[in-house]
Amino acid sequence: MSDVAAALAYLRSPLAIRVRCETIFDAGLAGSLHHFAIELGALPAVVDKVVEVTRAAYPDLQIPVHGRLNHFRAGGIDRVAELDARLAGSPDDRARTWIDLVVVSVLLDAGAGDAWRYDEPGTGCTLARSEGLAVASLRAFEAGVFSSDAAQPLRADAAGLAALEPARLAAAFQHGPDNALVGFDGRVDLLRALGAAIAAAPPLFAAGRPGGLLDHLDRVATTERSAERSIDAAVLLRALLHGLGPIWPGRIELAGVNLGDVWRHPAAGGTGPSAGLVPFHKLSQWLAYSLFEPIERTGRTIAQPGALTGLPEYRNGGLFLDLGVLVPKRDDIRTTVHAPGDEVIVEWRALTVALLDRVAEAVRQRLGKTPAELPLARVLEGGTWAAGRAIARELRPGGGPPLQIASDGTVF
Repeated sequence: MSDVAAALAYLRSPLAIRVRCETIFDAGLAGSLHHFAIELGALPAVVDKVVEVTRAAYPDLQIPVHGRLNHFRAGGIDRVAELDARLAGSPDDRARTWIDLVVVSVLLDAGAGDAWRYDEPGTGCTLARSEGLAVASLRAFEAGVFSSDAAQPLRADAAGLAALEPARLAAAFQHGPDNALVGFDGRVDLLRALGAAIAAAPPLFAAGRPGGLLDHLDRVATTERSAERSIDAAVLLRALLHGLGPIWPGRIELAGVNLGDVWRHPAAGGTGPSAGLVPFHKLSQWLAYSLFEPIERTGRTIAQPGALTGLPEYRNGGLFLDLGVLVPKRDDIRTTVHAPGDEVIVEWRALTVALLDRVAEAVRQRLGKTPAELPLARVLEGGTWAAGRAIARELRPGGGPPLQIASDGTVF
């Protein structure tokens, strides 16, 4: 394997995410970062908040994985069961439909902005942010917005995505001058690029659908363990990163390969072609977590789910800023509008990944759970994401992030 090929494989691994983020975290502990100081004495307050929010939401501690399907149940309406009741075919056929939906929905999940709302027809629910995006994408999926075949609306396929009409997506998401969805054009471009990527990779996406990924995983990622089929979480992530790599706009490239959610930071360390690069793969990891439930419904299991990392987005990252674990070194950090690739944002996200592992360990100790009983994916759901949202609502009208980010609809 060439040095470049090895670097690409490494940057697509959750190990690389943790190693590079820990390297930046160590620099923070040494006081040598440019943008943030780390106050570990404030970490117990974060753990207290996460435990409080988790117990309030899940008093029996039966916490689901931090996946997209949870958002489809917003407002106390089990839209998952409603769609399930409409699906025919084998468990694998139904899983392919769910994968179609989840892939599209997660890729539409970048921050919606403070003002956007979705009024769900027929239920009276008005939803915002992730839940609003989720339900809007579900209803759009049911209406056949992502299918090229009007006779088969409950699917997403390469042709339907590549030819997606902005006006049709805008109507489905109620986007307009009086209800603007941040980064709308970027979302359209991302879904169109997804269609092209699916068409270009038939070994990954059988039948030209995101759901064809299930067949690929059976070929390359499934092992027989006792009487069950098991798919390794890191292999699932690698397949997503390989298949979705071409869709990300304006990213760093290595030997002509789009790296996606990978950014530069002077404290990242490393050698060779990957030196100085920090992978996060936030949306791809969120997508991997979101596919756990649809895959497990088929009787397959997800092996080593804890290999994936925490998600460095503004809810988890905001938790550490708002509760004083991360302290900006300059006042302008809170007032300036930052781009996703700015060093300050890369630094914030890297520290968030490292801190989430430490919070997860402390939360397990407080709740008397093992890593197998309470993996990181459940701590996030219980959890850090909800605690970050709760603190944001307490501190800021509208509950926005503590830093201002110019979102293009593809990262946050």
